[in-house]
Amino acid sequence: MLDILLPILIFAALALAVIGAGRRVRLWRQGRSARVPLLKGLAAMPRRYLVDLHHVVARDKAMSNTHVATAGGFVAAAVLMILVHGLGLGSEAAEGILGWLLLAASATMFVGSCFVARRRRNPPARLSKGPWMRLPKSLMAFSLSVFAITLPTVGLLPQDFGSWVLALALSAVLVWGLGEMFFGMTWGGPMKHAFAGALHLAFHRRAERFGEGNRSTGLKALNLDDEDATLGVEKPSDFTWNQLLGFDACVQCGRCEAVCPAFAAGQPLNPKKLIQDMVVGMAGGSDANYAGSPYPGQPVGEHQGDAHGPIVAREGKALVDAETLWSCTTCRACVEECPMMIEHVDAIVDMRRFLTLEHGNTPNKGAEVLDNLIATDNPGGFDPGARMHWAADLELPLMADLQQVDVLLWLGDGAYDMRNQRTLRSLVKVLRAAGVDFAVLGNEERDSGDVARRLGDEATFQSLARRNIATLAKYRFQQIVTCDPHSFHVLGNEYGELGGHYQVYHHSTFIAELHEAGRLAFRPWKGGSVTYHDPCYLGRYNGEFEAPRNVLRALGIQVAEMERSGFRSRCCGGGGGAPITDIPGKQRIPDMRMGDVRETGAELVAVGCPQCTAMLEGVVDSAAEVRDIAELVADALVELPAEHGKGQAQTARPLAEEVV
Repeated sequence: MLDILLPILIFAALALAVIGAGRRVRLWRQGRSARVPLLKGLAAMPRRYLVDLHHVVARDKAMSNTHVATAGGFVAAAVLMILVHGLGLGSEAAEGILGWLLLAASATMFVGSCFVARRRRNPPARLSKGPWMRLPKSLMAFSLSVFAITLPTVGLLPQDFGSWVLALALSAVLVWGLGEMFFGMTWGGPMKHAFAGALHLAFHRRAERFGEGNRSTGLKALNLDDEDATLGVEKPSDFTWNQLLGFDACVQCGRCEAVCPAFAAGQPLNPKKLIQDMVVGMAGGSDANYAGSPYPGQPVGEHQGDAHGPIVAREGKALVDAETLWSCTTCRACVEECPMMIEHVDAIVDMRRFLTLEHGNTPNKGAEVLDNLIATDNPGGFDPGARMHWAADLELPLMADLQQVDVLLWLGDGAYDMRNQRTLRSLVKVLRAAGVDFAVLGNEERDSGDVARRLGDEATFQSLARRNIATLAKYRFQQIVTCDPHSFHVLGNEYGELGGHYQVYHHSTFIAELHEAGRLAFRPWKGGSVTYHDPCYLGRYNGEFEAPRNVLRALGIQVAEMERSGFRSRCCGGGGGAPITDIPGKQRIPDMRMGDVRETGAELVAVGCPQCTAMLEGVVDSAAEVRDIAELVADALVELPAEHGKGQAQTARPLAEEVV
């Protein structure tokens, strides 16, 4: 009886899965067109899934091994089941070896499903519940039933083993497993991520992310010349089709939720729910069936929408509230942790662009800052002619006078901030001590456009960027050096799309190279314990974690690392225009970060970003001092021997004091 039932069940499940796949594809195709190399992407998909994704999945070793056993066992078992029981190749092909392989695959899948069941007995808060709680049983049903029906095929049980009652029972269990694994994979359910996820990796909108050490973090430029196009994303169908596909790939593991600084601070953002809300909008409906953590302070069931309706309503409720989008610091912690490589930040900025460009709906001081950028080329609205007042006594060389130098020092808008002026003066002292041939643009320099772009004002960003590019084109230099990771990122990764291609260094990287080249010498560190805070736009965005630590080691400092450091560093709360939009929560993000500092017992926090400095120094009752790496280096400088580099050993002497 099983010989008759099995092919019918298997091919019926496959047919339903194909119909579901067509339906899912139609949902994705509601989005805007996007140029994707389809065949090349499909060919690259196995490597992307098995190799490129591994460094993210493998961060949780237990779940990584569980996934290998469960997913790998399922894929092998599904293919072999079709061959053995669907096409009847079990006993003939290679003397039954396919049947034995099917037994091994289904047994491996069962072992993995046991670990999934163990995980689900007491799941962490970040994991979605609801339908996901039945997943271990479904995995077991599929693997056990396939194992059982294969035993007669390999001769471990007689071909006529059992009665029709047993055959029906096995068929019922198999139908349960087939329904979840095949039908649910394309129609909707916990296994949907397997189908959508594989295609998402094949047709990823940032294919350049794949490959060892590759990064792609610059925002994509809007075509502002297309008068018929909506600026930004108003409704789910305004996303590109492969963005919609990416949302559908979400496995609801909650890794993004666990690292999101806004969620931890009690602001109304949960990146996992945001992605699920986009899926709801794509298919139409409400969030009533969402089974994970809600946005803090917002109950589930109040939001709904469809593919062609607004994501954010001007009045009442739609898919999400505007405050959810403005809570994001664009730190990319969610993107860094996502095992499916979903681009949350891209989606958030796309939606912000519509709110800002089409509605002018930027909260709190957002509109004022954008107006200042338009009127004065800096977010504070300061006199553009006052950019160099802090350096009146330093006699800094100007590019307009020299025309050609080795290094262009990009000041950034910290030039208007008294606290960051101390960092800039320290950096100037370091460059001069190393004999670097450098100059500044002076009053020709404008804001890099970072904050305008993150607030969704792509027009102002492109205006600032194009004018900066035109200014830079007048001069010749080898590198740009800046102490601002946001300017470092924008100049190096986002100006290129507009025609500006530069070799940009963060000052910590440049100082590390100067020291390694023997152009800087330091007196031994005699201060207290030190920890280091990784800026998001230097670390996660650009992969620079070691250079700042190398500088600190060169100073004789042994860094007391915070629990969340490196690629998992907690954001200070200063990025993405968050201090400007200022969405309230239960606590402040910089307060949480200084709590991390307190746990190390460090007396000083070394930083490499003016925004981080401002946010961390703004924490009340903090016992730790906050200082930029350039300040620490400037204080420790000693004069190199006159004959340095000629083989003569001389004692280094302290440099003459400068006002910093």
